[in-house]
Amino acid sequence: MALILIVEDERDLNNLLRAQLESEGHEVAQAFDGATALRAVEARPPDLIILDWMLPGKDGLTVCRQVRQSHLMPIMMLTARGEEVDRVLGLEVGADDYLTKPFGMREALARVRALLRRVAFDAQVGGTGVLSLGALRLNPTDHTVSIADEPLDLTPREFDVLALLMAHPGRAFSRDYLVERVWGLQSDGDDRLIDSHIMRLRKKLGDVGDRIVTVWGVGYRLTA
Repeated sequence: MALILIVEDERDLNNLLRAQLESEGHEVAQAFDGATALRAVEARPPDLIILDWMLPGKDGLTVCRQVRQSHLMPIMMLTARGEEVDRVLGLEVGADDYLTKPFGMREALARVRALLRRVAFDAQVGGTGVLSLGALRLNPTDHTVSIADEPLDLTPREFDVLALLMAHPGRAFSRDYLVERVWGLQSDGDDRLIDSHIMRLRKKLGDVGDRIVTVWGVGYRLTA
């Protein structure tokens, strides 16, 4: 089963979620503020994070953005905010799902199961299978990319960037994370390396390249 980190300052709700998740066999860690959550993620990365929007100190959006700089685990945000603009903002900084308070425990558990199933699927497909998005196909085994069966000539780094984006469609990646993951380097705030590769990748992909969108203040994502 999974290690799940619950980041929620309402202790009764945090404890209720913990009890329900533990009853399903999961291991649960708890944090009641943003700073503690970030330390917990670095000390032992969980398989999934349940993250409240309004937290003392660092709020949920800040925590989500900082986690996304170096980690891929799914994040489900909890919030009393219901407006569409807030949901979009949460998703654009890297959240995978969004649950508005008050919510039913059965719905929360169902969403957790769905996110964990997606993690398992991503791991399976990303490791051995062909990735596809419409006419775009990427084969990690033989290191080939094609659009409508027409092969594309990508550099190894362009291939790696595209493979990461295709393995996680809809997820926003920070520039720092892309540079560290693909090049194994610290970006030191210099965005030109990844920006230039994204620009060339978009050009080579043609119309499909428009699916690689800029998430302002974060980085890039591939729209599903």
